[in-house]
Amino acid sequence: MSLALALGLSDVVQSHAGGQKLDTLFIDEGFGTLDDGKLDNVISVLQQLTEGNRLVGIISHVDKLEESIPQKLRVASTDRGSTLALELS
Repeated sequence: MSLALALGLSDVVQSHAGGQKLDTLFIDEGFGTLDDGKLDNVISVLQQLTEGNRLVGIISHVDKLEESIPQKLRVASTDRGSTLALELS
């Protein structure tokens, strides 16, 4: 599972960096194969991770996950290149 791997790597990097706190975490996909119960658990953990001043970036195409995230940076491919759109709820 991507989330477990990202959190584990975060711990490893922090320990190798002398306990330096990581305030940013990016997770790339891996949620599309989860059933609804596991996806709900992931969403809950991700919401807990953002408490305080942490930034959690998620790259995903899962509708339920997208609906649970109030701030989004959307990247779209066009024939003239990529576009960015920031959405704040």
